Amino acid sequence: MTETAHPGAAMAPAPRQQEVDAAQRIYVATQWQLMWWRFRKHKLAMVAAVVLILFYLVVIFADFLAYADPHKSEAQRSLLPPQPIHWFDDGRFRPHVFGLTGKRDPVTFKRVYQPDPNRKVYLKLFAEGYEYKLFGFIPTNRHLIGVEGATAEESIFLLGTDLQGRDLFSRLMIATRLSMVIGLAGVALSLFLGILLGGLSGLYGGAVDNAIQRLIEIVRSIPTIPLWMALAAAVPSEWPITRVYFIITLILGIIGWTTLARVVRGRFLSLRTEDFVTAAELAGAGQLRIIFRHMVPSFLSHIIAATTLALPAMIIAETSLSFLGLGLRPPAISWGVLLQQAQNVQAVAISPWLLYPAIPVIVSVLAFNFLGDGLRDAADPYG
Repeated sequence: MTETAHPGAAMAPAPRQQEVDAAQRIYVATQWQLMWWRFRKHKLAMVAAVVLILFYLVVIFADFLAYADPHKSEAQRSLLPPQPIHWFDDGRFRPHVFGLTGKRDPVTFKRVYQPDPNRKVYLKLFAEGYEYKLFGFIPTNRHLIGVEGATAEESIFLLGTDLQGRDLFSRLMIATRLSMVIGLAGVALSLFLGILLGGLSGLYGGAVDNAIQRLIEIVRSIPTIPLWMALAAAVPSEWPITRVYFIITLILGIIGWTTLARVVRGRFLSLRTEDFVTAAELAGAGQLRIIFRHMVPSFLSHIIAATTLALPAMIIAETSLSFLGLGLRPPAISWGVLLQQAQNVQAVAISPWLLYPAIPVIVSVLAFNFLGDGLRDAADPYG
């Protein structure tokens, strides 16, 4: 007896080729590809990644973006308000700012500057200004914006000036470079110490594990503010900026490695009995090679996520300590140093633009946290 096919069987739609191709791509994809596909679905993390790329472009081209010498001061231009840019002149696109006219206040006897609509200072791209070294070795004096027929330091103040009459926008560009880089340097050092000591603790166990865990507890028990007050008193005031910067980075890295070390220890305790670790030991691999070549790559995605979440903590630490006068000090330029002039409530009430450096601090910290959340979700592509 011959079986009769169901009349709808021939009409049953075959799976779409695109779905088959997508399934095959997932089956043969590497772990990094799966992470990237999942990370792209996290819209906030993608936006945060773009924002951080822009921040680090500012780090690279800080002097190019700063149109005025960040160290040039003028007492008569103290606490000038921000100048708005007027984009059109007589119906034509011609960006300009109004020139400032100074006069003596008869009550306070201070020199007060007011914008003069009859004096227009026109802006231009790729103008000449103060000299600097692009990328640290190319001497040039070109800047993104400048003014026509005048000196930028005396004509344009997009974010106003500080108490010493220095251009706040230019100083903010330079401060971004220092504050963003000190976070990277501190995290790099704490990452190395956390992986090394946490790996040794989890791999060896026993006395080594006990000694490293007690060291972690001692470091975590030290109160932060008294420690920084003692260090600030111990650092000689005549030290150059580079040496103070190095010390700040070193201390941030030494203090910040303990959390990662405990995470790495827990992972190593679960991995040290795996077959690939035993095979590496039987092949004669050294302990450092087993740690960095075999065990760390197995949870590298988690380390990346932990690093992106540690970066904002480093930035906040430097900014807070410099704001309190315990970290970097003038003539260094960082976000915390710029915010030192905003400690006085009366000064902030009169000159609210002194709080502008707090905006990049908030934006960068939020961006790092959103990026870390996205990486943490993408770290488990099969979840």
